[in-house]
Amino acid sequence: MSKVSSDHPHTPGKPPGMSPARTSKTSRPGWPEIIVGLVVYLIVGFGVRLFEQFGLDPVVHGLILTAWTGVATLIAFAVAARLRIRSLSAFGVRRTSGRWLLIGVGVGLVAFVLKSLAILAWVQITGDTNNVQDVYGDGARGGLLSLVLSTVFIAVFSPLGEELLYRGIITNALLRYGPFVGVVGSTVIFALMHGINIIFPAAVVAGLATAEVFRRSGSIWPGLVVHFVFNLPSFLLMMLFASTG
Repeated sequence: MSKVSSDHPHTPGKPPGMSPARTSKTSRPGWPEIIVGLVVYLIVGFGVRLFEQFGLDPVVHGLILTAWTGVATLIAFAVAARLRIRSLSAFGVRRTSGRWLLIGVGVGLVAFVLKSLAILAWVQITGDTNNVQDVYGDGARGGLLSLVLSTVFIAVFSPLGEELLYRGIITNALLRYGPFVGVVGSTVIFALMHGINIIFPAAVVAGLATAEVFRRSGSIWPGLVVHFVFNLPSFLLMMLFASTG
């Protein structure tokens, strides 16, 4: 991965897009933010298991599970971001260009195709066909409102939280060790947090695509577009197969 220029000129050793005048003593996230963010995410993420004790309606339970990744990652980001740094721009929350948003659409489409191939390879190698995210479909089968909510949770809410935590903090922090460690290292963490299952290869593809786009653009927004394009077709296809199955 060669280092290329982005739309955000930056001083070497500082996060892309930050001018010296806007850079505080701690100008980018580091290991404290990574550790706190992941610990908080695991704690909050584990909390969703409490709802399994209530015998909720499958639609309600599915909606809660669908939203919970976004809830957990946003809380984790909020806690980690308050440790030492007060500027959201240090986490990649900064304006980007229309060109980068269009690039995000293209990268998302390519990543979606590669994800499908990666999952097929996973199934051939492991024989594992159990999709642990099938429960998300339950939340979309309660009518128009539940379908809209599930789509927003899958395509926007969860990707926003994941981009802030995994790219805004983890990729950003690891990039101080070079592009390979930043992109691949954060991808490994991202994929492992999804578990060793049929989602793992998809998470690897998504992690590589969004981390590299973040590295090049210096903003989380193009990666969010990648994530949106990456997630939305899968969810719609899952609903289509469920309704015709």
